[in-house]
This record gives sequence, C-alpha cells and structure tokens, in this order.
Amino acid sequence: MLPVRPGGDAPQRYRGERLGLPQSGSGSLATFGVRFWALIVDCIASALVASLVVAGRGGDLAHRLPGSWSLIPLAVDYVVGLLLGGQTLGMHLIGLKVVRVERAGRIPLPDIMVRTVLLFLLLPAVVLDRDGRGLHDRFTGTAVVRA
Repeated sequence: MLPVRPGGDAPQRYRGERLGLPQSGSGSLATFGVRFWALIVDCIASALVASLVVAGRGGDLAHRLPGSWSLIPLAVDYVVGLLLGGQTLGMHLIGLKVVRVERAGRIPLPDIMVRTVLLFLLLPAVVLDRDGRGLHDRFTGTAVVRA
C-alpha cells in the first residue's frame, strides 16, 4: 500500500513526490546507497588529509594514524562545500548535491552546521523517512539529490 500525502487526496507514487522533486534524473532524490558512497569518499579524503598532519609525529604506526583528527577536514569539507557549492568532494565525484526543499535559495550557514553535527552523530543519517531522507535532512529542510 502506498503512503498518503499530507493533503490526503492521492497516494505518493515515488520517493520525493511530496517534496516536488522529479521521479528520476537530475534533481531526483538520491538513494541511500549512493549517498553512502559519497560519504565514504569524503571520509577517505579526510583521513588522507589528517594523515598528512599527523605523519610527522614519532612513535609506532598507531600513533601516526589520523584517528579522530580526520573529523576536522571532514567537517570543513561539509561546511565549506555545502556553503559554496551545495556539495562535498564526495558528492561532487558521485554526482550529488544538497538542496533546500522547503524554500528556494542557498542553505544558510546555521543549517549547514546543524546538518553536519547531526551527520557526525550518525543515527540521524541512517534513520530515514518515507522519502528516504535522513533526519538531519528533515530537520534542516534539505535533501540530497542527483546533480
């Protein structure tokens, strides 16, 4: 059975219809799997950047691993990337973009920061609504779409 839109008149035929997004192609909602791969690319890139910073430290291999230092370049990637272009490095390479769905325009900095913090908590990112958006997207009125 298909979910009923808040208006109550017709069932939702595809993910993103309630948001006014197309069913497929550019501007359609990205699937969880594609979003996950973009996050993996971002995490790997952030770990590489952080490893450059900690590489000069002495000690064994465990002391030279980036560890939680990689969260800093990841946060910078998300905040600066979404502020300037609506996408992180991983999203750019995979072909995704974060857009506002509740009103037009750029995503404001406070929303970007809240979205990033919620993403770092991980749970809001894996709890999805019927459109496939994470709680961090719902809370900030955004959606990850195909670019």
